[in-house]
Amino acid sequence: MRDVLKTEELDIPEGVEVNIKSRVIMVKGPRGTLTKNVRHIDMDIRLTKSSKANKVSLAVWQGGRKHVACLRTIKSLIVNMITGVTKGFCYKMRAVYAHFPINCIIQDGGRGVEIRNFLGEKIVRHVQMLEGVTVSESKAQKDELILEGIDIQNVSQSAASIQGICRVRNKDIRKFLDGIYVSEKGTIDQE
Repeated sequence: MRDVLKTEELDIPEGVEVNIKSRVIMVKGPRGTLTKNVRHIDMDIRLTKSSKANKVSLAVWQGGRKHVACLRTIKSLIVNMITGVTKGFCYKMRAVYAHFPINCIIQDGGRGVEIRNFLGEKIVRHVQMLEGVTVSESKAQKDELILEGIDIQNVSQSAASIQGICRVRNKDIRKFLDGIYVSEKGTIDQE
């Protein structure tokens, strides 16, 4: 059954500036600026500015079940953009190995990582970070990488690229659990 009108509202915190023009959302904050194009989703996105609070209102007219589900998706996307430009995102990854120690070498000042000696292999694996993502070695923990950035999609995709390049092939993965895995997700600025 189609609903005549479904809406979602989102409050914008102070210190964050949101601009919406023809379903291109631009969020500006203390850590930087993020832009997302959501023209492929048919919905009304309006920015209401008042003296008390700024709000983003999302509306779908005559939407089916899957079309209405896009409301929460876009709302979550805007919430993640606001979190990114205020606090930033931080993913921690741990190198896990049984016998051959995995060597991770940071390159290009945090723009890439080189992985050596995975399962004792001679092949050298290179992973370039996506735009706005920096990788560093943890000072407190051995064999830990820290990925930081303001765009959650780029940070998580960079972490997935590191994990994916260290997949065990042609062996029983129940016994060979070596690899680099995400151990913690959070924000750079902790409350």
